[in-house]
Amino acid sequence: MGGNHDFFYPLGYHMETPSANTNFIREIIDADLTGGKNDGRVHTRFPPEPNGYLHIGHAKSICLNFGIARDYNGLCNLRFDDTNPETEDVEYVNSIKENVRWLGFDWQDRLFYASDYFPRLYDYAVQLIRKGKAYVCDQSLEEMRRCRGTITEPGRDSPFRNRSVEENLDLFRRMKAGEFEEGSRVLRARIDMSHPNLLMRDPVFYRIRKQAHHRTGNAWCIYPTYDFTHCICDSIEGITHSLCTLEFEVHRPLYDWILNELGIHHPQQIEFARLNLSHTVLSKRKLLELVEKKLVSGWDDPRMPTLAGFRRRGYTPSSIRKFCDQIGVSKADSIVDLVMLENCIREELNRTARRVMVVLRPLKVVIDNYPPDRTEEVDAVNNPEDPAMGTRKLPFCRELYIEQEDFRQIPPKQFYRLSPGKEVRLRYAYFIKCVGFSKDAAGNVTEVHCTYDPATAGGNAPDGRKVKATLHWVSGRHAVDARVRLYDNLFTKRDPNDVAEGSDFTSNLNPASLETLDACKAEPGVANARPGDCFQFERLGYFFADPLDSLPGKPVFNRTVTLRDTWAKIEKKL
Repeated sequence: MGGNHDFFYPLGYHMETPSANTNFIREIIDADLTGGKNDGRVHTRFPPEPNGYLHIGHAKSICLNFGIARDYNGLCNLRFDDTNPETEDVEYVNSIKENVRWLGFDWQDRLFYASDYFPRLYDYAVQLIRKGKAYVCDQSLEEMRRCRGTITEPGRDSPFRNRSVEENLDLFRRMKAGEFEEGSRVLRARIDMSHPNLLMRDPVFYRIRKQAHHRTGNAWCIYPTYDFTHCICDSIEGITHSLCTLEFEVHRPLYDWILNELGIHHPQQIEFARLNLSHTVLSKRKLLELVEKKLVSGWDDPRMPTLAGFRRRGYTPSSIRKFCDQIGVSKADSIVDLVMLENCIREELNRTARRVMVVLRPLKVVIDNYPPDRTEEVDAVNNPEDPAMGTRKLPFCRELYIEQEDFRQIPPKQFYRLSPGKEVRLRYAYFIKCVGFSKDAAGNVTEVHCTYDPATAGGNAPDGRKVKATLHWVSGRHAVDARVRLYDNLFTKRDPNDVAEGSDFTSNLNPASLETLDACKAEPGVANARPGDCFQFERLGYFFADPLDSLPGKPVFNRTVTLRDTWAKIEKKL
């Protein structure tokens, strides 16, 4: 497989300039090309197992494999390593394809499945049996574990290790025909039970699984293991550089052994450090546990580190690609702070998101000296970073909503927002001064009374006087009701796997990772938000109209990320 192909991206897709940063993988490829290896070809693959949804760690692998193919004018395959019918589902297959495309990559006509190669894999297993390099073993998995030995002690040979080639061929054929029960027999490699690498001590290549496969149905009742399958699929597809994470480094001797014994095309396996992201887990087993125990609402819960979760939270493909480019590729394991990913989406949305005013926890303000029946319009900037986005008109009247936290009846030191006798600016409108407030029987402030200065229209005082705070607000008469979900880290600890003895990672779940506010007040234009629209709620952060729950006239917003700067810092620029 080879030749020149135009690397394809979906219509409307914008790829950033390829990173000039080199890494050890690119250095290996450069050396291979200089030496004429692989006839100058570069061919990678992204090989997910369809037993879960893709997460941010997979995004790193996707960007690496497709990015290298792009930068070296090569090819990249999408291949599903679907060898375990117990855990795999077409739902996962469809989600994986959708999210790879969403991230900005396309495999053209190079979509493959390990199950495509089941007949050839079986033939290769027969070839190893004929060479005396594989045998059928009747030991149970527990017996095999006991006989494997330890790092310091060699293993013991299986009593079935020396079966004849003819007997092994017959038994393997009968395994395929379904004559034996699950767990009664496996096909093992014959390598070395005293090998220092425990994975080389006669590993299992085939096991009996009498379960239907999502693609092949009941055509097979024996399925190859990942280690046996993966290297052969790489070889069949003409892969030149098989990139995988560091936990597969100990598997590389077996990868090489299988290909050498079969005498077929031999790709080079290269390992790199997997992505570990703070305040979350990137184990599919643990993510599945969160879903199955209903500790989250599903794989696409916006708190989940899945690509589906990030999409529903409002992250963009370009922000994730930029993050993957920034963290780079290395051989050293480390934990990347979540703030790096948050900064990537903040920078993008700061340039692209339209500003609106939304009050999350409303407190009513009455401007006593404003005419009761009067409504005027003020001009508001849609995005100060992009003048081309223009302005909009906001209604202003006697009764408004502000945030509860923007008023204190007894203000603490350095509290510059609204309090008795204090004057503040209403964004785009007027200066107002607090002259009183009302409370309910429980002592909660229910209404604040103010006066306004008509001379400060537009938010500036002609006499030059200054105020230290600017508040966002919404007209009470024109406000739109909205539901808003505020998300925080899913886990309280930077490393959720750091647990006390007797506990597991779920003990570190953050009970405050989701807060739903049902009584928010938004400026009128927000009612027309379409699912998938993104806004900056001034002073509050970036919010995304939920693609599933948001409806015309009944918007539901997920907070994508908070603002980096405090409003006090922004205020200095006004």
